Amino acid sequence: MNEVLENCLVSYIEYIQIEKNYSEYTIKFYRQDIEHFFMFMIEQGISDLQKVEYFDARLYLTQLYSSKYKRASLARKISSLRSFYKFLMREKIVVENPFALLIQPKKELRIPKFFYQEEMEKLFQVCDGPSPLDKRNKALLEILYSTGIRVSECANIQLKDIDFDFDAILVNGKGNKERIVLFGSFARVALHDYIKTARNQLMQTAAPHHQLFVNYKGTPLTVRGIRHILNSVIEKAALTGKMHPHMLRHTFATHLLDNGADIRTVQELLGHEYLSSTQVYTHVTKEHLRKTYIAHHPRA
Repeated sequence: MNEVLENCLVSYIEYIQIEKNYSEYTIKFYRQDIEHFFMFMIEQGISDLQKVEYFDARLYLTQLYSSKYKRASLARKISSLRSFYKFLMREKIVVENPFALLIQPKKELRIPKFFYQEEMEKLFQVCDGPSPLDKRNKALLEILYSTGIRVSECANIQLKDIDFDFDAILVNGKGNKERIVLFGSFARVALHDYIKTARNQLMQTAAPHHQLFVNYKGTPLTVRGIRHILNSVIEKAALTGKMHPHMLRHTFATHLLDNGADIRTVQELLGHEYLSSTQVYTHVTKEHLRKTYIAHHPRA
């Protein structure tokens, strides 16, 4: 990669990191997408970003199709490059965006995986123990299921963010956007028990801090740590497969809609900017209705 391309990429990464406040996860994939396109430029003998034309963008997309990329990956790569060139135009490095008119492939509609209520009961039963870690795990599971928050949002909760008077938590979501989420009576009891007893025991040898969830050493629990705990819980519950942390978020949304919640309310609780992000869960509930119908109707 030549120095000019490298400098443009560095400037863009700083832009989406500081001004756009993108997550580390998003930044990682945007960088990979742009570097992949730089390799294409080298293969095509194009050394200047200004010389990339719409035809080149089309050719790049064709090569991606030939390489059997999934539609979600194709859409992200085109989005990354469109955003990159938009930045370059703003900085007056280029005058046109060759990806502006490129039609993004539609994403495959994947029905999110979720837990049935009977499965959730098994998970909670696994955490019904007297030890500090049992109490922490139960509070963690209750909060994730009761609020539908992302695991990254859960890992960042501090004690001051919890309002027991209104059964609400202030969370910091994507794009550094704050929102209020609500939790129910089961989560309140589990959370109160964890904070008053278990957390204090786990914190005995750790330096003081205000993070809500802690590991066995008393230090703040990480996203990776939460993932490990959830997989341990599902293994003990003898449920098949691994629990992706996002499954609890999917379960939260699905169970709300199954029980008659308004989709706009679910959108707000999930912190989705666009309703289309929430609408995927209506497909989940329809599939659930279809399976129930087939299982119980004598003429199905």
